[in-house]
Amino acid sequence: MKPADNAPQLHAIMLRDRLPLALFALALLTPLAAKEYYVAPNGSDAAAGTITAPFATVQRGQQAAEPGDTVMIRGGTYRLSNAQIAGREGPYACVTRLTKSGTPEQRINYWAYPGEQPVFDLSQVKPVGERVAAFRIDGSWLHLKGLEVIGVQVTITTHTQSINFDNEGSNNLYERLSMHDGMGIGFWLGAGANNLVLNCDAYRNYDSVSETGRGGNVDGFGYHGRKGSVNNVFRGCRAWFNSDDGYDFINADEAARIENCWAFYNGFSADFKSLGDGNGFKSGGEAGRTPATLPNPIPRHVVTGSVSVRNKVNGFYANHHPAGLDWTNNTAYKNPTNFNLRGRDPKDNKTIIPGRGHHLKNNLGFAGEHEVAELDAAASDVSGNYFTLPVTLTAEDFLSLEEADLIKPRKSDGSLPDIQFLHLAPGSAVIDRGVDVGRPFKGRAPDLGAFESGG
Repeated sequence: MKPADNAPQLHAIMLRDRLPLALFALALLTPLAAKEYYVAPNGSDAAAGTITAPFATVQRGQQAAEPGDTVMIRGGTYRLSNAQIAGREGPYACVTRLTKSGTPEQRINYWAYPGEQPVFDLSQVKPVGERVAAFRIDGSWLHLKGLEVIGVQVTITTHTQSINFDNEGSNNLYERLSMHDGMGIGFWLGAGANNLVLNCDAYRNYDSVSETGRGGNVDGFGYHGRKGSVNNVFRGCRAWFNSDDGYDFINADEAARIENCWAFYNGFSADFKSLGDGNGFKSGGEAGRTPATLPNPIPRHVVTGSVSVRNKVNGFYANHHPAGLDWTNNTAYKNPTNFNLRGRDPKDNKTIIPGRGHHLKNNLGFAGEHEVAELDAAASDVSGNYFTLPVTLTAEDFLSLEEADLIKPRKSDGSLPDIQFLHLAPGSAVIDRGVDVGRPFKGRAPDLGAFESGG
């Protein structure tokens, strides 16, 4: 047995010799004090990992950490190279790979040091013929907070993808991550259950190398959970200027939720050059599957309280989904099509049909070239939406139409900024015009859209 493995037993023996029996029994039930380890750009992996002698890499921090411990990551820029690739998984070169798990009682934490911003620059990580995963997370019961990743690269010219954060574990919490100005997908959830992606930003990600450089595989957030990947939630996140979609849930075997998230300017470069698909929320689709290989049941994703603005093609998009999806209290503005519910007939998963089986409640749209497209309303549950009520909206229905509000800094706790953009003005015809779907509301009935006015 390694010394690290028998340390708790030795500790217990020492306590037993010094304490009365009752106190000894209590000590056995009390976990050892959690430890803190430190990582810094000027550190050394041969150091002790203390605040005065920090490690150089998160990988070394993982080696030291046990459940309940926290790896504090100091501010500054970590300039990574091919030499720091921790391992391979399939086609991916995993630069930092977190395989060690915490427990339900004691997570392992990887946190930005309070008041400081660690930035991981992967612009020089270019393994030939391999995809790049900046952070690959196979462990469970982990908490990553406050990390920033930039410059993730693509070197393969055919169909490919690189990823900033790739989750394969369960019961993980990802908080206040920032993924931008690289060629990789911001956050990818390919497997694992009960994960929460909270208050994260993915922006200006564009693959200019593969498949003629249109960036058609670079989403802000991707969820493609395999069977068993249940109860995954994206909450309070923003995605903008990603070259493909803001959020993409295509080919998932289990349902996931998007809550109070924003998507804007996706499908464009930062100077509004047309690039990939350009959907704000691509919330379904089971492309390429035969009816016999469709998931059973077909996942019913939920998009609620979210905002989609000036994406290249669609604001909220069912993406040929062969079954219904849930859409409640969402707001779409200035998308070519604000809500596109296009479906496929599940009998062949090929024939394109107006979407059936959707639940649409309390949704709001304004200034789209097309407001609602390809919806079989008679075969769906639709009520309390701007397109089912006798209302005509104008700019005066809103406190503000200033899009710059969307990229205001987050609040100190990481939550979305307080804005007036697309909030309803007093007297708007869509205040108190919704139906109760279980979300809190302040007036006689819910308002339409993502923002409750107060009645």
